[in-house]
Amino acid sequence: MARLVESVPNFSEGRRIDVVDKLVRAVESVPDACLLDRTSDASHNRTVLTIAGEAAPMLEALERAFAVAVAEIDMEKHVGEHPRIGAVDVVPFVPLGETRMSDCVELARTFGATVAARFSIPVYLYGEAATSPDRYRLADVRRGQYEGLKTQIGESGREPDFGPNRLHSSAGAVAVGARPFLIAYNINLASEDVELAKRIARRIRESSGGLPKVQANGFWIEEKARAQVSMNLLDFHATPLWAVWEAVRAEAAEDDVELAESELIGLAPLASLLDVADHDGFPRNASIPERLAATANFLRLTDFSPLQALELRLEAVRGQ
Repeated sequence: MARLVESVPNFSEGRRIDVVDKLVRAVESVPDACLLDRTSDASHNRTVLTIAGEAAPMLEALERAFAVAVAEIDMEKHVGEHPRIGAVDVVPFVPLGETRMSDCVELARTFGATVAARFSIPVYLYGEAATSPDRYRLADVRRGQYEGLKTQIGESGREPDFGPNRLHSSAGAVAVGARPFLIAYNINLASEDVELAKRIARRIRESSGGLPKVQANGFWIEEKARAQVSMNLLDFHATPLWAVWEAVRAEAAEDDVELAESELIGLAPLASLLDVADHDGFPRNASIPERLAATANFLRLTDFSPLQALELRLEAVRGQ
């Protein structure tokens, strides 16, 4: 995987599938940009695309999808559970193979400057591309969300890194950054108690003294009629998937609540998934599909496919 980059743009649209299809077609119109995954969530009203490729086609694919989002998504009408600041909420660049983090920082800043100039939209740099320590965390950049940023953007310290000191009239703002691989992982409780999900999230997230490199929040998922603990795992080596599952299960058990199921949003490194099977004591000499099935069983993963392992998906797409 020499000199490859992954990007996982998040769009504030998960209900109008025709719009999502346009975003996908924009990415697929660039031959050497590989679309590895598309995931839409109606409650969060959000779509996540996973794209991999070399720098030039990646930037072209992202800019084409950005143009669709600006044309089709009106933040004045957007409602959803997930925090967001714009039609294209966040665009992270992630190094793969021999690519260095410094390469992704350069790509983030190049892309941020490009879309700010083309679409007259404010751009905030975060993660390894951040220009100040208080913008390293995406949650800090998104403080106040779209509605709050309308007034905050003119305040000292809230100015964007690129673009105007005002929100785009319909597309809002965007966060662009560089970061290590992030696993988006949700656990649904066998309960409708959203306050319980929020309490569990507060207890387990790193910012509250919980699990290292874990961000978490609690939401209501309408289509499942369940409360959800929604998480980002910033480093699966620091806190593996199985440790998150067991921590949430232990917290829920204190309120006599069980875990119903969990889900991966997008892809995860193969090693992070096989680690779960190893923890569960599944034989390491078994085949990878068998070990992945054991992982899915342990975590009660819904709609899981072995091709949610990043390396397997990339291999399959490039072999088509």
